[in-house]
Amino acid sequence: MQGVLSARVVLVIYGDYQCPKSANVYKLIQGIKRDLSDSFRKDDLCLIFRHFPQVHIHPHAQRAAEAAEAAAAQGQFWLMHDTLFVHQQKLENGYLIEYANDLRLDIPQFLKNLSKHVHLDRINEDIEGGIRSGVTTAPALFINNIRYTGRWKMPELMATIIAARY
Repeated sequence: MQGVLSARVVLVIYGDYQCPKSANVYKLIQGIKRDLSDSFRKDDLCLIFRHFPQVHIHPHAQRAAEAAEAAAAQGQFWLMHDTLFVHQQKLENGYLIEYANDLRLDIPQFLKNLSKHVHLDRINEDIEGGIRSGVTTAPALFINNIRYTGRWKMPELMATIIAARY
């Protein structure tokens, strides 16, 4: 989570690190956060990412989600999150270790977490929560608990986020 739950606008994104559409939404949200940084105060916007790996079409998505959570255990979720989306074509194990090394994570601990699937329950909780909320595929976005069904374009999404602030 980036921000506070009491923010005026809470975005909950269900995503899959190997999904091109999830990566596009990631880029949109990054752009919107940049554009709104002048008009939104620090506590106006909260961003929550929930894992929704679609393993039947993206074979590396689950492992990437586990890598993000292993990085989170070392305080580096968002940096790993960003790295995984930027390099979504390279999510095999060797690359995940390379990214962890680049982030200066404790590699033995990272590898232990991955090999023992330490964070799998956390990922499954996200998936189950998404399913309970009607999510069937990634990406899915909720703005203040309301599912966003508009177009995945900057003007429409930004207008919806700004309107949710009031």
